[in-house]
Amino acid sequence: MLSIVLPTYNEEDNIERAYKAIRDVLIPENIDFELIYVNDGSKDGSFDKILNVSKTVDDAVVKGISFSRNFGKEAAILAGLANASGEVCAVMDCDLQHPPETLVSMYRLWEQGYEVIEGVKRTRGKENPFYRGFANLFYKLISKAAGVDMKRASDFKMLDRKVVDEYIKLPERNIFFRALSSWMGYKSIAVEFDVKERATGRSKWSLDSLVHYAVGSISSFSTAPMQLITLSGVFFFFFSLVLGIQSVIKWGSGKALEGFTTVILLLLIIGSLIMISLGIIGYYLARIYEEIKGRPRYIVDQVIDSREKNN
Repeated sequence: MLSIVLPTYNEEDNIERAYKAIRDVLIPENIDFELIYVNDGSKDGSFDKILNVSKTVDDAVVKGISFSRNFGKEAAILAGLANASGEVCAVMDCDLQHPPETLVSMYRLWEQGYEVIEGVKRTRGKENPFYRGFANLFYKLISKAAGVDMKRASDFKMLDRKVVDEYIKLPERNIFFRALSSWMGYKSIAVEFDVKERATGRSKWSLDSLVHYAVGSISSFSTAPMQLITLSGVFFFFFSLVLGIQSVIKWGSGKALEGFTTVILLLLIIGSLIMISLGIIGYYLARIYEEIKGRPRYIVDQVIDSREKNN
C-alpha cells in the first residue's frame, strides 16, 4: 500500500479536492493507498474537513492527525511518516502544486527497486520575482554548504519503508527533510514535474517565515556559517600583518603615521565582524540548547482513522 502524507495548514478548501484528485489518479492504476492529513495547528476548519472526508470515504483509508499547535512543516512530515503503514510513503503538498499524476510514475519506479524517488522541479510555475530570487539564493547556499544539489529540490518525494524507518530514527530535533532524504543515500532516482498553480487559497509562506526556514535549514544541516567566521578571521589576520609591516616601515623611516579616518573605519569593520560572529555562534548555541532540552518535536491532540468510523 502507498501512504501519502499531506502536511496541512489552513487548507480547508483543498482537503476534499486533494483526496478526489489523488483518488482519480491512483484507483485506475490499481494502487491501494491511504491519505494521512497532518493538521499543523490550522486556524480555519481544516481538521473538520478532514474529519468529514474520513467519514464519507469508502475507497481508501484516510487518517487525520491534529497537532496541539503549529509546529512547522518538518514536524508535520515526520508525524505523517511515523503514522504511515504502507510499504512505500510519499510526501506532497495539500494545495496540489505537486501534481498527483506524478505519483504513478514514482510508484512504478519504486516497483522497479528504487528506494528514494526525488521529485525535482522542471519549472517553478508563477512566482513573485523577489521570492524566486530568494529561493535561488537559498538553494545555492544550501547546495554549497551541504554538498548536495538542492537547486531543484522539493518536499515531493517517495520513500521505501526501510528509508522511512531510518528517517524516523534520526534523533535530532531540527530536521530538514528536503536534504536529509538525499543525505541518507539508498538507491535513488529523480522525477521531474512542473509546479502547478494552487487549486485555491494563497501561499502560507511570508518573507519572515521563509528567512527563518532558510536560516534554520542551513544551520541544522551544515556548519558552513561557522567556517565563514574562521575564513573572515584568517583574512583580517593577513590584512593586519600587511598593515603592521607598512606601519613599521613608516616608523623606521621617520614618517608620522597618518589615517585617522582609516583607523576608525577599521575599528567599525572589525567590530561589526565580531558582533556578526557572536550572533552566528549564539544561534548555534541556541540550537544546541534546543537539542539538549529534548522536547518532543510535536504534540498530537487528536487522531482519526476512516477504518474506525463504524466503531
